[in-house]
Amino acid sequence: MAVVERRPEPFEADEMMTVAAARQLRDGTVCFVGIGLPSTAANLARITHAPGIVLIYESGIIGARPATLPLSIGDGVLVEGADAVVSVPEVFNYWLQPGRIDVGFLTGAQVDRFGNLNTTVIGGDYRHPLVRLPGAGGAPEIAALCRQVVVLVRQTPRVFVNRVDFVTSVGYGSAAGDRGRLGLSGGGPKVVITDIGSLAPDPDTAELTLVSLHPGSTVEQARAATGWPLQVSPDLRVEEPPSDRELAVLRRLTATIGGVRTHGGE
Repeated sequence: MAVVERRPEPFEADEMMTVAAARQLRDGTVCFVGIGLPSTAANLARITHAPGIVLIYESGIIGARPATLPLSIGDGVLVEGADAVVSVPEVFNYWLQPGRIDVGFLTGAQVDRFGNLNTTVIGGDYRHPLVRLPGAGGAPEIAALCRQVVVLVRQTPRVFVNRVDFVTSVGYGSAAGDRGRLGLSGGGPKVVITDIGSLAPDPDTAELTLVSLHPGSTVEQARAATGWPLQVSPDLRVEEPPSDRELAVLRRLTATIGGVRTHGGE
């Protein structure tokens, strides 16, 4: 009997980005999670390959196991089934500052060639910007103190700038070694995952370098979406596409946010 080769399930760029981020998390990892794509990626990892992951939300939720994606860090769905609910100061003083968190997920309105993030102001000066953004929240502490940071952001020239307009969260400062000089105990950005591929700091210069592409993306596309002369790793690889299970779980998750059905899914 002839064997019919099964065609892979089609997927969107944001889905590939979320799956790639989820794959960064290992079972047993303690992860500081933000709302949006970071929360989606972390919960995808929890349901698929990392059931022992410990998800911590800034509002004080330890060991969250939400049945649906939360609308905010204060969403009640995070409390249901969680290991504990503590005060916000305890999250920062006991978990974050002593280095008990393995991975912090962050995003931003701007990211520069050294992995610094801006969520504060764009254009003009601090008092009179062109755009005032939501601000820092806990991001500076997460960037400073987590053992590793994973950044999720869509790659465009407006977002990937040579130098951020305001350093809200320090990546690698202006050069390799700046984190040590600034007294930051965390490891800094391990990887920046976009809708095109992934970038990692060069071990010598700390400049973000393209290390992988998502299926269907190109080096030319990545360079065109970057506001500095993007370097490419000699070991550039192509990310494995999402598996059927990863896509099914991801679509089931994103079909409900805060318990509200938003679009079709399993």
